Amino acid sequence: MAELKIPFDEVTLGEAHFSESLNESKINNLSDALKPLGFELLSDKRTRTIEQVKKALIEVPRSLIPDDFQLSTFLQAKLGKEYSAISKLFSEVEGITLERYFILLKVERIKELMVYDELSLAEIADQLDYSSPAHLSSQFKQVTGLPPSHFKKIAAEKRLPLNEIGSD
Repeated sequence: MAELKIPFDEVTLGEAHFSESLNESKINNLSDALKPLGFELLSDKRTRTIEQVKKALIEVPRSLIPDDFQLSTFLQAKLGKEYSAISKLFSEVEGITLERYFILLKVERIKELMVYDELSLAEIADQLDYSSPAHLSSQFKQVTGLPPSHFKKIAAEKRLPLNEIGSD
């Protein structure tokens, strides 16, 4: 942004805070500079809200989810908006419910943890606030079509031990 001569205060993941209002010319220049880098400006309020929701939710499965975690309470606190409005907007724009999106995020985290092979299924279930390993397995199979044990086997077959990488 410095080469565009656009003064900014702060840049964080997915957000930039500018020192002054940007005129249309500066917005267009910024947009043009970001496109080759694979980024786009989100100037529409609805789109910004959706991106805030996704950013907030992506981080949740990456940490230990508390037993009393409630998606609605979390999002209301994080965005400062009514959950019903957030949920309705998300469904309209993304074509999927917030709950379903969150489940998909959790399943991706389950896959990641199973590939690392450091935690048992019971530990993963506990970490991601499933009531039991059976509940985790059921939801995993519903989303992926595979039981976790089969996914783990496939994932293990596709990975190479580090000492075999690059050898013929």
